[in-house]
Amino acid sequence: MNAPVPADLADRLISGDRAALARAITLVESTRADHQAAARDLLTAVMDRTGKAWRIGLTGVPGVGKSTLIESFGGHLTAAGRKVAVLAVDPSSSRSRGSILGDKTRMGALAVDPDAFIRPSPSAGTLGGVARKTRESMLLCEAAGYDVVIVETVGVGQSETVVADMVDVFVALMLPGAGDELQGIKKGLLEIAEILFVNKADGENETRARRAARDLEAALHLFAPVSPHWNPAVLTGSGLTGDGIDTLWETMAAHRKALEAAGALDEKRRGQQVRWLWSMVEARVLEAFHTDPKVKAAAAELEQAVAQGRLPASEAAERLLKTDRS
Repeated sequence: MNAPVPADLADRLISGDRAALARAITLVESTRADHQAAARDLLTAVMDRTGKAWRIGLTGVPGVGKSTLIESFGGHLTAAGRKVAVLAVDPSSSRSRGSILGDKTRMGALAVDPDAFIRPSPSAGTLGGVARKTRESMLLCEAAGYDVVIVETVGVGQSETVVADMVDVFVALMLPGAGDELQGIKKGLLEIAEILFVNKADGENETRARRAARDLEAALHLFAPVSPHWNPAVLTGSGLTGDGIDTLWETMAAHRKALEAAGALDEKRRGQQVRWLWSMVEARVLEAFHTDPKVKAAAAELEQAVAQGRLPASEAAERLLKTDRS
């Protein structure tokens, strides 16, 4: 983005201008210093318009049917009068930092729905595959009037825990036919999932899906729930046929009601905001350290010494941290 930032971008965003929302997200994703400064000003200007949306995180292994489920779920919500934004974090190449960016193709019907907005964003190597500016993009969608924001993760690495710490409810999609292996499900996922949805429970898969749901329910008893105010729910359904979509939304509503009644939703969001603050500070400090010319000069020699086994990494790190940056 080389053109100047429009002075009326905040006003256009608040009015619901989709092009302005796309432009605003591009702005917060930019790594240029002037764009980052403009993005901070923009977010400050629209902050009073944020915080009113349902924030939903959704993950699942590749092939579980995330895009199909989101398209069906999103269509269900827009038909009921909701405005839905989908922030779909694409896998990025660790070498080229390019991304597939195919979500609009995979969610064809939702992409042309006037009450839906889909934004594929490359993860660019960020921890867990979550785009570096997903949180800011979520706020911009809220400011633009979207009352349901869905963050879809790549479903690999640590993306689950990262997304779970920026949403109100975290949903894990599971495949039917998991059997006793529970499809190699990670312990960490069971510890943070608030709703488990066994997808593709249609046709010949229905019996396998019910069995997988029973296995998951049994496994959940081994872990403490994420919140003392909510016991994780296990559901079955199909994004392809739409079965179970209404139950999924009703369960999300029950989860929200339970947390709001206990005052836990506001508390959860406050904690997320504070952790976000410090993660931003840490990122900026680390970036400043890495880009300091004196640090870069010292690092080249120290990296070589570590690689050749002439210096332990701990000593090299200590020397880097003591580099005179004045």
